[in-house]
Amino acid sequence: MEEYRVESAASGEQTAEEGKGGDEGKKMKVMAGVDESEGSMHALCWALDHLFTATGGEVPDKTQALGRLILLHAQQPLYHFVHPMGPAVYATLTAMESMRNAQKENSIWVLERASQICIERLVKAETIIIDGDPKDVICQATEEMSIDLLIMGSRGLGKVKRAILGSVSDYCAHHAKCPILIVKPPKVHP
Repeated sequence: MEEYRVESAASGEQTAEEGKGGDEGKKMKVMAGVDESEGSMHALCWALDHLFTATGGEVPDKTQALGRLILLHAQQPLYHFVHPMGPAVYATLTAMESMRNAQKENSIWVLERASQICIERLVKAETIIIDGDPKDVICQATEEMSIDLLIMGSRGLGKVKRAILGSVSDYCAHHAKCPILIVKPPKVHP
């Protein structure tokens, strides 16, 4: 992770920021890992409703009460080959460019959706897109940016599925260097 692309959800300004932590007083730096899942958006909503609350009357920017909120989306790296049941097949440059563009559009859509949730709740947030395996880059970003709290959603997998498929939130719970809050999905009543 050399450089993060950061965009302010409130102003739309873009800057590049090195992944270095800094002392910003006693306010917390909170990171929410977001993806296209409903579980991730539910976790963001839960955190905004329970952690970023206005103190002492209506505050126009609720981030003043808690600190800095960073929305992070991790993109899986693209590989130049497809390995079906036979020998490796390399994708053409046009196909790779098309996949990169689709991936970028998806990442922007995810972060716009999460940013809109923050705006509706009067919370300013920065957005970051990082390329790499989500479980690894999220843990690395929390350490490099000196994050005080990581918030993630849970897909609600059972023990067997979680063991076979793996769980990003489970991995981060064991490997992140900061406290982590995993928000379970709401129970669906039949």
